[in-house]
Amino acid sequence: MNVATETMELNDIDLEQASAEERIRWAAERFGDELIMTTSFGTHSAVMLHLVTSILPEIPVVFIDTGYLFPETYRFAAQLTERLNLNLKKYQAKISAAEQEALFGKLWENGEEGLKRYGMLNKVEPMDRAVRELGAKAWLAGLRRSQGNSRSDRPVVQRQNQMTKVYPILDWGNREMHQYLAAHELPYHPLWDEGYVSLGDWHSTSKLMPGMAEEETRFGGVKRECGLHELSGQADFQI
Repeated sequence: MNVATETMELNDIDLEQASAEERIRWAAERFGDELIMTTSFGTHSAVMLHLVTSILPEIPVVFIDTGYLFPETYRFAAQLTERLNLNLKKYQAKISAAEQEALFGKLWENGEEGLKRYGMLNKVEPMDRAVRELGAKAWLAGLRRSQGNSRSDRPVVQRQNQMTKVYPILDWGNREMHQYLAAHELPYHPLWDEGYVSLGDWHSTSKLMPGMAEEETRFGGVKRECGLHELSGQADFQI
């Protein structure tokens, strides 16, 4: 499914030239209580979580739990939730991982179509539900242009279906991320030291090996995006 996106008209501030903090404040002023953020508790997630909650301590933090995350991810999530006092809102698929495997098999082993269905069940539908239940109109996400070709030309603010998406650290590279973590004494995901540069489900994530691009460490290189940043609003997938 192709989803048209458009750059927002930004009459009051040039967000492409603004700092990450200015982008967050702009979104807060524009959307107020209708603003949420998401986290995957990935390698550098502490950056966005600290950056945003330092400005908006009560913002709802949506965590999509597929049931297939690394054990280290669940422990990292618990650590950061407590340390940063996150207003965490966890969402999961309507049917459990065990039931999905019983009904559909291991979807992630069935090529791009299987991965798409897996993403719709475990990520897109729960995210759509979160948006509806939280009454969100805008969403802060930690995408960065340096993470892969699918993100290299994104604007700081996009419209996807009925949702406004704001990427405060879109133009940050690894150097800025490391500097922020060090300056605020924040932790990396524990699997970072084992060679994982991008983390998702255990069955679809691999270590960065010589000659690989970062985006090739997810989904066996078949695709980069899980679905959350390809689709938003009402899902067109029926469970």
